[in-house]
Amino acid sequence: MSAFDRAHLNRRFCAAPMMDWSDTHCRYFWRLMSQQTLMYTEMVTTGALIYGDRARHLDYHPAEHPLALQLGGSNPAELAECAKMAQDWGYDEVNLNCGCPSDRVQNNKIGACLMTEPELVAECVDAMNHAVSIPVTVKNRIGVDDMDAYEGLSHFVDTVAQAGCKTFIVHARKAWLKGLSPKENRNVPPLDYERVQALKREHPELEIIVNGGITTLEQTRTLLEDLDGVMIGREIYTNPYLLAEVDQTLFNQQKPPLSRAEILDAFTDYVGTQLAAGVSLKYMTRHILGLYHGQPGGRQFRRVISERAHKPGAGLEVLAAAREAVDPDRYREPAPAQTLVG
Repeated sequence: MSAFDRAHLNRRFCAAPMMDWSDTHCRYFWRLMSQQTLMYTEMVTTGALIYGDRARHLDYHPAEHPLALQLGGSNPAELAECAKMAQDWGYDEVNLNCGCPSDRVQNNKIGACLMTEPELVAECVDAMNHAVSIPVTVKNRIGVDDMDAYEGLSHFVDTVAQAGCKTFIVHARKAWLKGLSPKENRNVPPLDYERVQALKREHPELEIIVNGGITTLEQTRTLLEDLDGVMIGREIYTNPYLLAEVDQTLFNQQKPPLSRAEILDAFTDYVGTQLAAGVSLKYMTRHILGLYHGQPGGRQFRRVISERAHKPGAGLEVLAAAREAVDPDRYREPAPAQTLVG
């Protein structure tokens, strides 16, 4: 059982689910910088959980709480079964993906294409809610393909909310499933925060979290004047130390954040444990390349890890070399004192 009150999770600031990025090692690293941020896993399909290696997809470090599992699927019974797995595994929330524009998920009726079938999404949410007591939430776009008017978004949220969903995480861009790649869908469709704000005005009883294009805590605070929460993804992956300011800036925590050097030391301890368990160094260190983003020595730090972490047998010596590259004075032995003669 999580130490957090699952019924009242604080979603004021969330770390986005990102395929191939926000794995357990990444989330552990992020948690070193912020205790309050709500973390989301990568999207896991129902098929992967029902027919695949369940532990590989569901296992996590206890320090990652508060933690939500994001599911991809459209079969109500299968989603209910997987939501129950999430609850049994100790997750604090289960989230249904209705926003991913990937071709491979469209073919299986997963992700943004579900926005055109709000009644089906409502069935899925209802089945999940009957299977678990943890919160069931939905992540969606403001539109998809020809579903361009605000009325389409409003109808989607109305329909799904009636099935018991109280929290919607809204990516403030349309998804173009016909004509744009998944990467282009993260940048090309214009942002429309006003549409998300209008949704909150229309539904003050719902919790509305905004996602998409947010890069600073100043921007976050402005959006929080009208919305319940903000979710950031790519920016905290590129510049993870932004998370170190979150607890004080957004949650009024008094404890000062760890320095970059302290975070690196703490993550090195984690890496040592994982190496002993057989995890390759490259799977962990790829997430910390941006720790010294914008700082003196940051490029050298990235270069050392990028060039050495993937090599067979690579271990903690790579992190030691990266430390020295970014802060040589801290790790260099002091020169012996010279004796003056004369």
